[in-house]
Amino acid sequence: MANIIKDKILENKIIAIVRGVSKNNILKTVESLLNGGIKLIEVTYNHESKKSLEETLQMIKMINNEYKSDVILGAGTVLTAEQVIRAVQAGAEYIISPNTDIEVIKKTKELLKISIPGAFTASEVVTAYNLGADLVKLFPAGLLGTEYIKAIRGPLNHIPLLVTGGVDLTNINKFMKVGAAGAGIGGSLVNKANIDEGEFHKIKLMAQEYVSEIKCR
Repeated sequence: MANIIKDKILENKIIAIVRGVSKNNILKTVESLLNGGIKLIEVTYNHESKKSLEETLQMIKMINNEYKSDVILGAGTVLTAEQVIRAVQAGAEYIISPNTDIEVIKKTKELLKISIPGAFTASEVVTAYNLGADLVKLFPAGLLGTEYIKAIRGPLNHIPLLVTGGVDLTNINKFMKVGAAGAGIGGSLVNKANIDEGEFHKIKLMAQEYVSEIKCR
């Protein structure tokens, strides 16, 4: 099953990062993304409080219950092994972190899920991959730039790299052309202002633009 999920991530390429969306709006947000052609959804842990952490898990459960057959669902900003366990119990198939943490990677693989830790340097990329990561998230990609991705891909082209942080419609194809395996897109796709205003059609339209941009490369 894990290999199937990994293949779907590599095939679909765009992960919509859902951050700061309320429980009342979560299902409409996911529906809009799906209608726009995006199937990979990452719900990020909100670490502000215990209550917000629980709400993250509740939203993952809600999405899993409503769209299990349509969505490829993951959890983001996962910082501890306990959070891995609870996210998987809620329905997450892949675990994404901003950092490389051996315990998080180990627990994710123990549970037969896809591990996507974050890295910044070549050493961190290799360390994460050697620890068992399926893909490695280069973060923040917008600051690193395409030339950095191209350079790091030279000696490390056997490691699938996901780019996040500062990736948008103006540069996503540039990242794909230098070898990125996929991209995590946050506010430029899952726009919180649009969601709060109930303008879910704008989320759908933006999703369609990203899918079209990827197909045109």
